[in-house]
Amino acid sequence: MTVQELPGAPAHRPTPPPAWKPLTDPAPLLPDPEPYRVLGTDAAADADPELLLRLYAELVRGRRYNAQATALTKQGRLAVYPSSTGQEACEVAAALVLEERDWLFPSYRDTLAAVARGLDPVEALTLLRGDRHTGYDPREHRIAPLCTPLATQLPHAVGLAHAARLKGDDVVALAMVGDGGTSEGDFHEALNFAAVWRAPVVFLVQNNGFAISVPLAKQTAAPSLAHKAVGYGMPGRLVDGNDAAAVHEVLAEAVARARRGEGPTLVEAVTYRMDAHTNADDATRYRGDAEVEVWREHDPILLLERELSGRGLLDEEAVGTVREAAERMAACLRDQMNADPVLDPMDLFSHVFEEQTGQLREQAAMLRDELEAGQEPHGGGAEDAR
Repeated sequence: MTVQELPGAPAHRPTPPPAWKPLTDPAPLLPDPEPYRVLGTDAAADADPELLLRLYAELVRGRRYNAQATALTKQGRLAVYPSSTGQEACEVAAALVLEERDWLFPSYRDTLAAVARGLDPVEALTLLRGDRHTGYDPREHRIAPLCTPLATQLPHAVGLAHAARLKGDDVVALAMVGDGGTSEGDFHEALNFAAVWRAPVVFLVQNNGFAISVPLAKQTAAPSLAHKAVGYGMPGRLVDGNDAAAVHEVLAEAVARARRGEGPTLVEAVTYRMDAHTNADDATRYRGDAEVEVWREHDPILLLERELSGRGLLDEEAVGTVREAAERMAACLRDQMNADPVLDPMDLFSHVFEEQTGQLREQAAMLRDELEAGQEPHGGGAEDAR
């Protein structure tokens, strides 16, 4: 009841609806009770064979990429690697639904999505190697820097999408985040702004079951993460994250909706992290082998292989061709990562500001003098150690 509705209140001209009244009917925003699936259902008959084969090739390449990057970490060539093994369907679908003009906003686990979008595999790993700030030019590739802080890429995606809309640019931003990232304040702020501004952005939550060692049930009591969309006034979609065809279809619909000016969508892809959080994590401390084995039967590559083979689109020769291409990629990645990079210490001062500040110029001059004199920077030689 508003003041105008109180008994005896004077008549007033029409006012906006009460603050508590929903702006949107929540029913159309609610996700389905079960994750949407294509593979193994009647809907698979309508799936484009060419798309399925491309998804398959990218999944196989992605699995090999994850394995090779993990091996490079064990060999000391990478400081850390957060594997996306088991989640390749989400990664590949996110990359393939975007047009060249669109932007991808990945998290630290989404190196495979960047590679599937066309980024050189070595450049995608450069940040995790510790060589340079990012390893690639975000503007050139339309891929934002891999984001290590949880969920901070989400407001950035909303800002870019909103700015593109104001400029009249036909651009959509797709932002990726894990289930752990949905517990961050940045997640709330990004979704709230996106919905209010009707920004052309799609949020993809890869729910892999754990935020490092914290299971989903200890993060949220919501029926699903997709249900969180309703509170912000955007549609929530729930999809089987290991079904590459389903993820691609749901994301394609969300991207098309955003491009039409109908606002953002929150997509929750239910998947599973087969490997440990990173090489620094011992996953056996919080989950058992039996749980992992159950998910191996729902492997995204296995699901797609069954569909393609059943439709006569994939035989042993085709499988061998795809795997050989993946092996060539892995060998090239291995060779390039095993070569010691030539680093220029003066790069520390590049790309910090468009024009260097006086303090940066002073520090750069000091380092340059020390390098030319053959000294350890900041006097870090043996004499100083004593």
